[in-house]
Amino acid sequence: MFGTYRVNEQKETKPRMHLQFANGEINFYTCSIKILEGAVDQYYDWTVDVLNENWNPKKAKESLDKIPNTLICDAILDQNIFSGVGNIIKNEVLYRCFVHPESLVGKIPEDKIVEIISECSVYSFEFLYWKKKFELKKHWLAYTKSLCLRCNLPFVRKQTGKWKRRSFFCTNCQQLHI
Repeated sequence: MFGTYRVNEQKETKPRMHLQFANGEINFYTCSIKILEGAVDQYYDWTVDVLNENWNPKKAKESLDKIPNTLICDAILDQNIFSGVGNIIKNEVLYRCFVHPESLVGKIPEDKIVEIISECSVYSFEFLYWKKKFELKKHWLAYTKSLCLRCNLPFVRKQTGKWKRRSFFCTNCQQLHI
């Protein structure tokens, strides 16, 4: 998942896609768009959508078990495993779970993997709630922050994983599993 969007507002640049509704608008920037025809169910797996009632955490675990040599920062952003989870959520979940983003999936203890899977859904619901209240940023503990709130040490800011997405992490309290 990548790109940016704005609800009921626009950036200075032209949106890649603009949707106008009777009660507002949504604009998408720097994103990939694919036109699909027919019923959405033939294309979309609701069991990987962390905000859907049909989300299946056991399926996420099975998917992670198949990619033990993948960095957890890449696995969390894999929309075929955690649909709807983006870079902010990745950073916040890994901080909450005390896991370094460059940890290998197969080296992370199983109880931590289960915790990460659960937090991806929990934090996504919190993210949506805070976003609707226009107070999302005030709840960030790691994303764009300079200092670890737990250790009072500087965060490392680094582009991690195959997609080179921004990560913010503490090398003191977020354990690297390799």
